[in-house]
Amino acid sequence: MARVDVVMPQMGESIAEGTLSRWLKKVGDDVKRDEPIFEISTDKVDAEIPSPTSGVIAEIVVGEGVTVAVQTIVARIETEKGVSIAPPPAPSGTAAVSSTLSAASSTPAAAPSAPSSVLRPPSSPAGNGNSFEERVRTRSSPLVRRMAAEHGVEIAALSGSGVAGRVTRKDLVAYLQGGAGASAAAAMPASLPAGLVLSGSAVPASAATAWPGDVVEPMSKIRRLTSEHMAMAIRVAAHVTTFFEIDLTRVARVRARTRAEFEAATGQKLTFLPFIIHAVVATLKRHPIMNAAVNGTDIILRKRYNIGIAVALEPTGLIVPVIKNAEDLSLSGLSKAANDLALRARSKRLNPTEVQDATFSITNPGVFGSLMGTPIIPVGTTAILGLGAIEKRPKVITGRDGEDTIAIRTCAYFSCSFDHRVVDGADADRFMADLRKTLEQIPENGF
Repeated sequence: MARVDVVMPQMGESIAEGTLSRWLKKVGDDVKRDEPIFEISTDKVDAEIPSPTSGVIAEIVVGEGVTVAVQTIVARIETEKGVSIAPPPAPSGTAAVSSTLSAASSTPAAAPSAPSSVLRPPSSPAGNGNSFEERVRTRSSPLVRRMAAEHGVEIAALSGSGVAGRVTRKDLVAYLQGGAGASAAAAMPASLPAGLVLSGSAVPASAATAWPGDVVEPMSKIRRLTSEHMAMAIRVAAHVTTFFEIDLTRVARVRARTRAEFEAATGQKLTFLPFIIHAVVATLKRHPIMNAAVNGTDIILRKRYNIGIAVALEPTGLIVPVIKNAEDLSLSGLSKAANDLALRARSKRLNPTEVQDATFSITNPGVFGSLMGTPIIPVGTTAILGLGAIEKRPKVITGRDGEDTIAIRTCAYFSCSFDHRVVDGADADRFMADLRKTLEQIPENGF
């Protein structure tokens, strides 16, 4: 008879804590090795965590909604059946801290909150610059570091609510919005241009009140993170959107002719998306400003082409897994990567590195019938492409003899939102015109 500790896993080098969002098993349940037993949410992903062993859930230490440091024991599994099952301990000591955290985790993401304590592993002796607290505090997460760099904020100068004072996205958003009652202008460092702070941009969490008969539902963890990210993204970049109608008849013809052979050879469903990704990467190479990032007053021209693909989650939510080094992949490689990331995103099996470091993004609301939209540019990039519904339309075609005829063509509206701080309208339109030409003149044998 033995007990095995189940701990909060480290879901990436920069992830120092996680929220136990839902238990999939209860005390007394049988579990098999690698069977999912609970779900967690981090700054980057939601994921199901498998059991490290087979046995019986003997004890649940951390309840749902509680945020704890990595390597914290969240449950214990008895590896032999028929043993007594220990009831959950009463809230005292560290459990009391968990209760406090559970209450804090229900605070809306947009509302600035006071720093809270979390369970953490023992720290190294202070003062040597290498303690657990100091290392976690200065690391933060890649997204928070990028957001801070965009606004000229020194993370080490802030007091965070995460593990060992780690600054989270919620802390940074609260700081940029003015903190607890302070004005945004007063909270900003002197090096930040005042024009980046919009007067009245911070909307109180209590702006809307429930009326009799209304149903109030707390935001899920992923909804809160998406809310924070979108609000930050729209404040950071100067958004402008341009629209082009693109004739995909030639792509549709190539796809129809090669689809059966492609799917038999690769086992992958051949959609329009890999053709579009391939064309986007080729076009980005000719228009490097569209594959750039901003660092203060510097423009970083990326030489890697990491394409983020927005994936809608059920029942609600959005995540953007990233196809890394897309320039190195063939059409079949892009198809396989896109299908694999989408499948694992919906089944909560992505790891944090797979939603980081996008240099350009694509969102496809057209699958739901949308004709066009104005997508928000992800933080750390300068542009995003939106794909409208692909459908057959009557178009006027000029023949070789100069005569106009009406023909049925497969078309879609493409939108490109770009950051006008660094991308001019002419740059974005040249990129889109080039992308249109690339897709409309695709070789008969494909890319």
